[in-house]
Amino acid sequence: MKKKEINSSRVPVYRDSGFELFDADTISNAFKKETDNEREPDLYIYSRYRNPTVVSAEEEIMKLEGCKWALLTQSGMSAIDTAVSIFQNGKNTRPWLFFTEIYGGTLSYADAILKKRRGLDIHSFNPVNGRYDIADFELVIKSLKPEFVYIETISNPLLIVSDVIQVIEIARKWNSKIIVDNTFATPHLFKPLDHGADIVVHSATKYFSGHGNLTAGVVCGNDNFIMKSAIEYRKFIGHMLSPDDAYRLQTQLQSFELRFTKQCENASALSEMLANNQLINKVYFPGLKTHETHSEALKLFGDKGFGAMITFDFSGKDADVKRRRRGEFIRNVSSKIKLIPTLGDPHTILMPVEPVWGAKYPEPGMIRLSIGFEKYEDLSGTVQKAIEQIK
Repeated sequence: MKKKEINSSRVPVYRDSGFELFDADTISNAFKKETDNEREPDLYIYSRYRNPTVVSAEEEIMKLEGCKWALLTQSGMSAIDTAVSIFQNGKNTRPWLFFTEIYGGTLSYADAILKKRRGLDIHSFNPVNGRYDIADFELVIKSLKPEFVYIETISNPLLIVSDVIQVIEIARKWNSKIIVDNTFATPHLFKPLDHGADIVVHSATKYFSGHGNLTAGVVCGNDNFIMKSAIEYRKFIGHMLSPDDAYRLQTQLQSFELRFTKQCENASALSEMLANNQLINKVYFPGLKTHETHSEALKLFGDKGFGAMITFDFSGKDADVKRRRRGEFIRNVSSKIKLIPTLGDPHTILMPVEPVWGAKYPEPGMIRLSIGFEKYEDLSGTVQKAIEQIK
C-alpha cells in the first residue's frame, strides 16, 4: 500500500530510535559517511547521532542566531560540556580561562568536573567593583595564553555586562578561542558570533522555550571544524535532545521575539520602580544608569532592551532585618510570583540569592526576579503592594 502524503506544514515527531537502511550496501555507506559528521546526514542512522525533528528545531535557532550551525542538547549544562570539551586535547591542552561572574552551575562544573576529575588547568578572571577591567584581562591572557576564554554576555545573578566585543578582539590577538553563554541576552539583544566569537551556548530551557516545561541546551557556531568536533562529542557522550522536546521547542521558538521583547519592557519599567523605593537598598539592572556596566550594555544592546532579569537587595540595619524583609516579600507575592529556581517563564518568578549562592553572594536581602510577559500593571501592582505590606 502506497503511503499517503500528509498536508502538514510541520515536521512530524520522529520517535525512531533507529532508521531503516534497507540493505547491506546502504548501511555500509551510511556508516562510512557518518564519520564526516555532517550537520544533516543524507541517511539518518540512530537518534543519538542525529534526528530529523531535532535537526528541524536546530534550523529555527540558526535563523535566530544567524549562524551556520546549531546543535541541540538535553540541557544547558550538556551544551556547556559539549562546547568546552571539544577543546580538550590530552596533554597538549592549554589552560582554560573562565570569567568568574557566571552561572553557579558552570563554576561548580569547572571545579568538580574539569579540575578535580579531568585534571585540567582551569583559571579565573574576576571583576573589580562590579565590572571587568579590559586592560587587566589583556595582561592575564597575554601571560596565560589560554585555549579559550569563557564568558557570559550578562552574568548571573549580578547582571554584569561584559564588553564582549573587546574581549573577543583581545582573545583573537593572543590566539585564544571565545565561548559566550548568551542565555540572558539572547540573539534579540546581541549576537556574539557576528563579532567573531567561536561558540555561543544557550540554556534553551530559558527564553528560547520560555514556558518552563522542557529542558534543552544549544551550541551554535560558524566554523565547520568546530561543528564536526561538537557533533562527534555529542554523539559519543549522548548529549542529544529528545525528538518530542525538539518538536515542542520548535513551536515555542515561533513566539520568542514577541515574548522576550515584552519581558525586557516589563523589566525596564519595574527596575525603575524598585530603584525609587526606600526599602530597596540596590537594584542590579544594566538598563539603569546606576549599574556599573550600563555603558557596556548600551554599547552591546543599543536601544533593543537590557534583558529580563532584575536582582535587588532589601535595605536594613543588619542581616536579620534584611532576611525578614526578604521573607515577608516572598510571602506577600506568593500567590502571584512563585519561588521557582529557574528563569524565563511566562510569568514572573523569583529566587532568593543567599540560600542558593550563600558562600559567594551572602547578601541576606537579595532576590533575583525573572520577569515574565504578563501585563505590566498586574506585575507592578503585585510588587508594589508586597513592599508596602512589609512591616
